[in-house]
Amino acid sequence: MDEDEIREALNRHWAASDANDFEVEHDIYREDALLEYPQSGERIRGRRNIQASRAAQPNSKRFKVRRIVGAGDLWVTEFILEYDGRPSYSVSVMEFADGKVARETQYFADPFEPGPSRARWVERTA
Repeated sequence: MDEDEIREALNRHWAASDANDFEVEHDIYREDALLEYPQSGERIRGRRNIQASRAAQPNSKRFKVRRIVGAGDLWVTEFILEYDGRPSYSVSVMEFADGKVARETQYFADPFEPGPSRARWVERTA
C-alpha cells in the first residue's frame, strides 16, 4: 500500500468508527493484530477480539479526527473521542504490515483547566 492508500484506509476506519459500523471499522486490521491501551494495562490480540471488545462498549461514542500524520508503515491519528458527550483527547499509533494494521496503541487524556501560571501566554481554543 502506498501512503495515499493508507490515508484513505485510515479515513474509512475513523468514519466507520464514528458511525458504529464495526465491520468496516475493523477491515483495517490484520487477523493477528494487537491492540494496547497502556493506561489501563489492556492488550487485545486478534482482529475479531478487538472488534468484539469495541462492539460490547455500552457508551454512546463519537469520533472527531483532528489530524492524521505518518509515513511508511507508522501512522498517528490525533482525535477527540466522546463517550456519552464527554470528550477524551486521544492518540492512536498504528503500525502497518502488508497493508493492514499489525499493532495499534491508543492513549487517552481527559480535558483539564489551564494553569494560571501560564495564562498570559495562552490562547484558549475551547
